[in-house]
Amino acid sequence: MTGFQKPVLNMQTTDPQYIPRAQAIAEAILQAFNRHFAIFRATTQRARQYFMEGDWHAARQTCSERINLYDQRVHEAITDIGKRFDLYQQDTPLWQAVKFQYLGLLYGHRQPELAETFYNSVFVGLFARHFYHNDNIFVRPAVSTERIVGDKPAFQSYYPIQNGWRKTLEQLLDAIDLGLPMRNKRCDLRSLIHAIRHMKGRLPYVARHFQIQILNTVFYRNKAAYLVGRVLNGPETVPLILPVLRAPDGSIYVDALVTEPDDVTNVFSFARTYFLADCEVPSEVVRFLLSILPSKSAADIYTAIGFHKQGKAEFYRDFLDHLRHSSDRLIHAPGIKGMVMLVFTLPSYPYVFKVIRDRFASAKRITEKQVIAKHHYIKRQDRVGRMADTWEFSYAAFPVTRFAPELLAELQHEAANKISLEDGQVIIKHLYIERRLTPLNLYLEKAAEAQGQRAMFEYGQALREIAAAGIFPGDLLLKNFGVTRHCRVIFYDYDEIAPIAECHFRKVPEPQTPEQEMAAEPWYSVAENDIFPEEFVTFLMSHPDWRRWFRESHADLLAADTWRQLQQDAAAGRAVDIYPYRQEVRFRKNVTLRQR
Repeated sequence: MTGFQKPVLNMQTTDPQYIPRAQAIAEAILQAFNRHFAIFRATTQRARQYFMEGDWHAARQTCSERINLYDQRVHEAITDIGKRFDLYQQDTPLWQAVKFQYLGLLYGHRQPELAETFYNSVFVGLFARHFYHNDNIFVRPAVSTERIVGDKPAFQSYYPIQNGWRKTLEQLLDAIDLGLPMRNKRCDLRSLIHAIRHMKGRLPYVARHFQIQILNTVFYRNKAAYLVGRVLNGPETVPLILPVLRAPDGSIYVDALVTEPDDVTNVFSFARTYFLADCEVPSEVVRFLLSILPSKSAADIYTAIGFHKQGKAEFYRDFLDHLRHSSDRLIHAPGIKGMVMLVFTLPSYPYVFKVIRDRFASAKRITEKQVIAKHHYIKRQDRVGRMADTWEFSYAAFPVTRFAPELLAELQHEAANKISLEDGQVIIKHLYIERRLTPLNLYLEKAAEAQGQRAMFEYGQALREIAAAGIFPGDLLLKNFGVTRHCRVIFYDYDEIAPIAECHFRKVPEPQTPEQEMAAEPWYSVAENDIFPEEFVTFLMSHPDWRRWFRESHADLLAADTWRQLQQDAAAGRAVDIYPYRQEVRFRKNVTLRQR
């Protein structure tokens, strides 16, 4: 994220003496990007083999390791190019020429948007001063991705009105190439026909040119392979996802037909692990997915399919556009102020910005370095749909005029080491950006009983599912959990997370004397990792209704034995089944494969 000047590319004034050197630098950067993308694709393509072998641990490990590939390749490029071309000082005319030459190399390239972002990362890394003039980078995309296509079509079309439903769906199943035999194709066919009839019943009519389009890219995550498509019914577009699971005998079966918008959105949730999805032309896949995910942005989709750096670039561009067309000010985010992070938001934009304070309250025995490490740790874990993803930015610039005075004053007082004011910009050296959610405590204060009961059920489910991923949230206060627009509860405060294996869940000892029973402070010893679940309702839930609602659905979470069992299950890999779509849409609800 950089300043907000209008980008300029004026090659008419470029000195011809720069051109040979500029061309060589541009070619070196693009070669580095092409190497990165080849490694990224080769890593992603392993997902199919892992699915065939049922090697879920290797699949998760690969997904985690792939996150580092971009920074590794950028670092290699910076080191190589800096030495080869003696680039230790910024030369603006030279870099104007490099940018122009690079742009010419992107003609006909199939990943130009990713290559532009890679160029930006290399340029930033070459120079010590990170806040730089935008003329030297691609602030706006210079190459359109609208009509880029690959060697093979991005999707396959099927025509049930012309060919008949049974035959069409059979063709669709036959086209599934996951390297494993289908367990019972006739059974899957019957289930699909039944689900399609239900879907058709919700349509006002069936158009003559009704189509089913399925992406040729398979989306692998954890123990599932997702076939993603859409139904075109005249002017209407209906999303369609087929989750395919692997049975213990090595066969595969279709688990559901997912068409409800909330379920489809949840499959691509920002609180889930990135997909392993091989895309020769990522922009083609992103365009397709945006057609079925209207509530998502290009930033969300690029991030979900593993291009998280491109997601950051797309977010920045969206944010620039929003700032240009809005006038509201950045203010403190709603909710109780945190002791570690200073959190602010733009009311008209659905994100929050988080800055680590220079000093923490005495109750927080943690360092800034540990906070950063914990955010990195969560990014590489299976977030099971319950832990928010974050974009991490360095040297982000905001117009000073867009800050509410009280927010800017607090930033200058509480995070003075993180910010500076330059040329009308507030430069934030280190920043996290997350999707804005309604803090659970604020949601409950206004919730009707049915809404409150559901929210507390969701809160308990979030605790169980996070534990299933081998993580204990640490700070379980309701303010650290948020409610999405789909009424799903998500955890977003990672200051005190810990591997659940390191926790010691205890029952509060029975007092032995009247003095112990009446003591205001614990009369028994408490070690750093000791946790007493029976005290959760006392310390976490200030309202009696909230306590009652929690006990109605999750009373067992107030017992140390339950947490010890969750701990043992996580250690043994006996995680509960967590599906990113509703249980009732599954074809075989009695099949219990561990899946997230």
